[in-house]
Amino acid sequence: MVSRRRRQRVVTLLISAFFVVSVFHLLSSSSQPRVRFVPNSFDWAQAHEYHPATSIKNLPAGKPKAIPQTQAPRSSFRHPSKADPRREEVLRVFKRSYNAYRQHAWMRDELMPVTGAGKDTFGGWAATLVDTLDTLWILGLKSEFYEAANAIVGMDFSFTPDGAGAVNLFETTIRHLGGLLGAYDLSGEQALLLKAVELGEMLYKAFDTPNRLPGFWLNFEEARKGIQVAGVNDPSASPASLSLEFTRLSQITGDPKFYDAADRVTRFLEAVQGKTKLPGMWPVTLNFQEEEAPGDTFSLGALADSLYEYLPKMHLLLGGLDGTYEKLYRGSMQQVVKHLLYRPMLPDSADVLFLGDVHIPGNKVQRVPEGQHLTCFAGGMFGLGGKLFDIDAHIDIGERLARGCGWAYGQFPTGVMPEIFNLIPCDTIEGCAWDEDKWLKQGDQALNRGWMNARDPRYILRPEAIESIFLLYRMTGKEDLRDLAWDMFQGILRSTETSLAYSAIRDVTATDTTEKEDSMESFWLAETLKYFYLIFSPVDLISLDDYVLNTEAHPFRRPK
Repeated sequence: MVSRRRRQRVVTLLISAFFVVSVFHLLSSSSQPRVRFVPNSFDWAQAHEYHPATSIKNLPAGKPKAIPQTQAPRSSFRHPSKADPRREEVLRVFKRSYNAYRQHAWMRDELMPVTGAGKDTFGGWAATLVDTLDTLWILGLKSEFYEAANAIVGMDFSFTPDGAGAVNLFETTIRHLGGLLGAYDLSGEQALLLKAVELGEMLYKAFDTPNRLPGFWLNFEEARKGIQVAGVNDPSASPASLSLEFTRLSQITGDPKFYDAADRVTRFLEAVQGKTKLPGMWPVTLNFQEEEAPGDTFSLGALADSLYEYLPKMHLLLGGLDGTYEKLYRGSMQQVVKHLLYRPMLPDSADVLFLGDVHIPGNKVQRVPEGQHLTCFAGGMFGLGGKLFDIDAHIDIGERLARGCGWAYGQFPTGVMPEIFNLIPCDTIEGCAWDEDKWLKQGDQALNRGWMNARDPRYILRPEAIESIFLLYRMTGKEDLRDLAWDMFQGILRSTETSLAYSAIRDVTATDTTEKEDSMESFWLAETLKYFYLIFSPVDLISLDDYVLNTEAHPFRRPK
């Protein structure tokens, strides 16, 4: 009797198993994936490691902490029943730009928007397409999204199509890895995650150095031979701006090695923060090989910017479980406020702020009131830091910085601000009276009053100004920030439009037709137009309480 019952139970189990398998095959044959993954010809995960990590640090454990709400309450915003027509105009400009890339530069890194050619600037892995992928999703262009996604997952990260055999570690991480992760977090398409893992395995090889800190370039031949070393005078932002992307890859896959790799850079920053010539900040270049920080120039601009940007963002992405990032943020921003922040002397006493640089060739701190379009990101950073760490003064500083960049756009006949510039500074950020004699001696009489120069007068379609204005709008709900954004948008279109798309221009002070540089970097579609679209969209689209945006505006889902 027992054996018969056992036989009946076995038969029942077999029938059930057969039914499950049959249903699985039926579903599999009738529901093909919309994005088909194509593996690399070389598996970077199997490449020999010459300097393997002796231990791997896990992601911080525990339930994410309660973090203050980043966006202003919904009652702070207007909620019109109809779509904002300004958003439709941004969408039109995006479609025009994207279609020009699709027609003239498909699978190339960038479109040349004057001549209609394509060029490769980041290895030849279709930087514009990958960088733009999540923008297509956000803008509701799903057909274009799936066409692009299928092209991207077919790329081979075993070699660089441009033949260089080396890639910029920072740029490939923020644009390509960030683009794949952001698109996956929005769409859930597994093929994008598989391609992100392949790319992550390749980038992970940059950490195969004697001290497990990476160099500026990932050279394939040096990686295969095991002769990579960290740099001795590399931009501080380069290895120090991989943390968001590598951490998110570990969070999604459950493999902590990516987080561990980037965290080693954070521990280096932590170790030297108090030992630099301006304790609290890091110089714009660092000696990663000997793990020292001897430099004498400090800035939130080129070479250093996203190091600081990622401090509050990493606090968010890790759910507040690692207090290191708050400590690094507070220590660095204390010096930024004291030494780099300045208010320009203006005839109307406009309450705006900018960021300069500091040089310390000996023991004397020399403040240089030279601003950069790049530093316009800092408005959003201060706002976020103020929200997260309950520093009201930082929210105020963030808004004044963001408004300063928006104000600067309106100071030039083209309606856009220059790449690098100098304004006559007040002694304090509280302001100062207008001094006509000082202006006549130090100012450029060809520019508006208060300006010393537009040392690099280019505008290259940069996103940092609208980035901070968007973030401060979402943080405060102040409607006039959207009006400021619209004025900026119109200036950009007026001065950069070509017969095909939009181009960097050589001189923002031009009073007639602008000279185009035949360049449309990938961040035009990935960041600039994304931020313009979002500021005119309902506030729950890519809510700052749900996502962390990397330095290329790729949205990573926050842990809850």
